[in-house]
Amino acid sequence: MDTCVFCAIVARQAPAVIVREWPDALAIRPRSGGVNGGHVIVLPRVHVEDAGTDPEVTGVVMRRAAELIAELPAANIITSKGAEATQSVYHLHVHVVPRQEGDSLPLPWTPQHAARAAAQNGATS
Repeated sequence: MDTCVFCAIVARQAPAVIVREWPDALAIRPRSGGVNGGHVIVLPRVHVEDAGTDPEVTGVVMRRAAELIAELPAANIITSKGAEATQSVYHLHVHVVPRQEGDSLPLPWTPQHAARAAAQNGATS
Protein backbone atom coordinates (compact mmCIF):
# COMPACT_ATOMS: atom_id res chain seq x y z
CA MET A 1 0.00 0.00 0.00
CA ASP A 2 1.72 3.15 -1.23
CA THR A 3 -0.26 5.53 0.98
CA CYS A 4 -0.38 3.54 4.22
CA VAL A 5 1.77 5.12 6.92
CA PHE A 6 1.98 1.86 8.88
CA CYS A 7 3.14 -0.05 5.78
CA ALA A 8 5.78 2.64 5.31
CA ILE A 9 6.90 2.19 8.92
CA VAL A 10 7.11 -1.60 8.48
CA ALA A 11 9.18 -1.05 5.28
CA ARG A 12 11.44 1.41 7.17
CA GLN A 13 10.39 4.17 4.76
CA ALA A 14 8.81 6.31 7.50
CA PRO A 15 10.18 7.13 10.93
CA ALA A 16 8.90 5.47 14.09
CA VAL A 17 10.10 4.65 17.56
CA ILE A 18 10.01 0.86 17.54
CA VAL A 19 9.52 -0.58 21.02
CA ARG A 20 9.43 -4.28 20.14
CA GLU A 21 9.71 -6.37 16.99
CA TRP A 22 8.48 -9.83 16.11
CA PRO A 23 8.62 -11.66 12.76
CA ASP A 24 4.93 -10.86 12.20
CA ALA A 25 4.38 -7.53 14.02
CA LEU A 26 5.86 -4.31 15.39
CA ALA A 27 5.12 -2.30 18.51
CA ILE A 28 5.70 1.42 18.06
CA ARG A 29 5.17 4.61 20.05
CA PRO A 30 2.38 6.83 18.75
CA ARG A 31 3.78 9.84 16.88
CA SER A 32 1.71 12.14 19.10
CA GLY A 33 3.29 10.65 22.21
CA GLY A 34 0.10 8.79 23.03
CA VAL A 35 -2.26 9.24 25.94
CA ASN A 36 0.45 8.37 28.48
CA GLY A 37 4.12 7.48 28.58
CA GLY A 38 3.69 3.74 28.09
CA HIS A 39 1.15 3.86 25.23
CA VAL A 40 2.23 1.71 22.27
CA ILE A 41 0.61 0.58 19.03
CA VAL A 42 0.95 -3.00 17.79
CA LEU A 43 0.58 -3.51 14.04
CA PRO A 44 1.03 -6.44 11.70
CA ARG A 45 3.83 -6.43 9.13
CA VAL A 46 1.25 -7.21 6.42
CA HIS A 47 -1.41 -4.74 5.35
CA VAL A 48 -4.80 -5.65 6.77
CA GLU A 49 -7.42 -2.91 6.85
CA ASP A 50 -8.99 -3.63 10.24
CA ALA A 51 -9.66 -6.26 12.88
CA GLY A 52 -12.52 -7.77 10.88
CA THR A 53 -10.67 -8.20 7.58
CA ASP A 54 -8.42 -11.16 8.40
CA PRO A 55 -9.08 -13.02 11.66
CA GLU A 56 -5.73 -14.86 11.48
CA VAL A 57 -3.71 -11.64 11.30
CA THR A 58 -5.91 -10.04 13.95
CA GLY A 59 -5.21 -13.01 16.22
CA VAL A 60 -1.46 -12.58 15.73
CA VAL A 61 -1.65 -8.86 16.57
CA MET A 62 -3.79 -9.54 19.64
CA ARG A 63 -1.30 -12.19 20.77
CA ARG A 64 1.55 -9.69 20.49
CA ALA A 65 -0.50 -7.07 22.35
CA ALA A 66 -1.22 -9.69 25.03
CA GLU A 67 2.52 -10.31 25.43
CA LEU A 68 2.99 -6.61 26.14
CA ILE A 69 0.00 -6.30 28.44
CA ALA A 70 1.21 -9.31 30.46
CA GLU A 71 4.13 -7.12 31.57
CA LEU A 72 1.79 -4.44 32.98
CA PRO A 73 -0.24 -4.45 36.20
CA ALA A 74 -3.22 -2.77 34.46
CA ALA A 75 -3.90 -1.76 30.85
CA ASN A 76 -6.41 -1.39 28.04
CA ILE A 77 -6.17 -3.04 24.63
CA ILE A 78 -8.11 -0.98 22.10
CA THR A 79 -8.75 -1.28 18.37
CA SER A 80 -11.34 0.23 16.05
CA LYS A 81 -13.06 -0.79 12.82
CA GLY A 82 -14.46 1.98 10.64
CA ALA A 83 -14.70 5.74 10.89
CA GLU A 84 -17.81 5.51 13.06
CA ALA A 85 -15.70 3.64 15.62
CA THR A 86 -12.90 6.27 15.41
CA GLN A 87 -10.58 4.35 13.07
CA SER A 88 -8.40 6.93 11.31
CA VAL A 89 -5.58 4.76 9.91
CA TYR A 90 -6.86 1.88 7.80
CA HIS A 91 -4.16 -0.61 8.72
CA LEU A 92 -5.03 -2.92 11.60
CA HIS A 93 -3.49 -1.66 14.83
CA VAL A 94 -4.05 -2.24 18.51
CA HIS A 95 -3.36 0.35 21.20
CA VAL A 96 -1.86 -0.94 24.44
CA VAL A 97 -2.48 1.71 27.09
CA PRO A 98 -1.02 1.20 30.57
CA ARG A 99 -3.36 2.32 33.35
CA GLN A 100 -3.05 3.22 36.99
CA GLU A 101 -5.52 4.23 39.64
CA GLY A 102 -6.38 7.90 39.42
CA ASP A 103 -4.87 8.43 35.96
CA SER A 104 -8.02 10.33 34.88
CA LEU A 105 -7.82 8.83 31.41
CA PRO A 106 -11.44 8.65 30.24
CA LEU A 107 -12.82 5.99 27.95
CA PRO A 108 -16.31 6.36 26.47
CA TRP A 109 -17.81 3.89 28.93
CA THR A 110 -16.10 5.04 32.15
CA PRO A 111 -17.26 7.36 34.93
CA GLN A 112 -14.37 9.72 34.07
CA HIS A 113 -15.80 10.19 30.58
CA ALA A 114 -19.25 11.00 31.95
CA ALA A 115 -17.76 13.49 34.41
CA ARG A 116 -15.64 15.15 31.71
CA ALA A 117 -18.64 15.38 29.35
CA ALA A 118 -20.78 16.88 32.10
CA ALA A 119 -18.08 19.46 32.87
CA GLN A 120 -17.75 20.38 29.20
CA ASN A 121 -21.52 20.85 28.95
CA GLY A 122 -21.59 23.08 32.01
CA ALA A 123 -23.38 20.58 34.23
CA THR A 124 -22.56 20.33 37.91
CA SER A 125 -22.45 17.28 40.13
